[in-house]
Amino acid sequence: MPVTVSHVGVTFKNTTVLTDVTTEFPDKAITALLGPSGSGKTTLIRCLVGAIRPTTGKVMINELPVPHRSLLEKVGYMPQSDAVYTDLSARANLEFFAGLHRLSGARRHDRIANVLEIVGLGEHADERVGNFSGGMRRRLSLAITLLPEPSTLILDEPTVGMDPVLRRSVWGSLRRLATDGQTVLISTHVMEEARRCDRAVLLRDGEKVADGTVSALEASSDGEGLEHYFFRKVH
Repeated sequence: MPVTVSHVGVTFKNTTVLTDVTTEFPDKAITALLGPSGSGKTTLIRCLVGAIRPTTGKVMINELPVPHRSLLEKVGYMPQSDAVYTDLSARANLEFFAGLHRLSGARRHDRIANVLEIVGLGEHADERVGNFSGGMRRRLSLAITLLPEPSTLILDEPTVGMDPVLRRSVWGSLRRLATDGQTVLISTHVMEEARRCDRAVLLRDGEKVADGTVSALEASSDGEGLEHYFFRKVH
């Protein structure tokens, strides 16, 4: 489901965090949300999922205003912090969240098996999450997000702590989801990951300073590549 951001501004007390941000995140595409620490990436993401109401402007998903009850099952959000139960196994975590999403029977079993395979945790499914490394917990968080097959995925630094082989596998899965029609938004500061995306939106000090296809942004870098383009825009 496409996401549209129109003139969004966010002010906390006397501090402006976002200023007049307008952009879109289309379906059938992966969009990178880029920016240095403090640029407003996480605040914008929280607006997209309805955790923060913009001071000005609006966010629409599939032409519905955010927040909207009918979007709850259709938008998958993976925050930076891992919301997992460390005293349970990975499988038990997924069983719990499957229940919240009202998944049952064969579909429940198949979805759990599928997401465990996507994130490479099949061999560790019955191990206690408290014994997992940070990267493994990150993978479990991604599996939980993918569980109900959301139409829109909003992922805040999803591959932090993952080894290169698994990161490549996860990106392959995200690409297949986008090809199948899903909207995928990824917040990242890793240029290698940004280059895997179709589009990129760059924030600096709460303002949008670049927005377009990755190929177009690279073409405007005078041959220096996306990383140099990013550096010029934020310094």
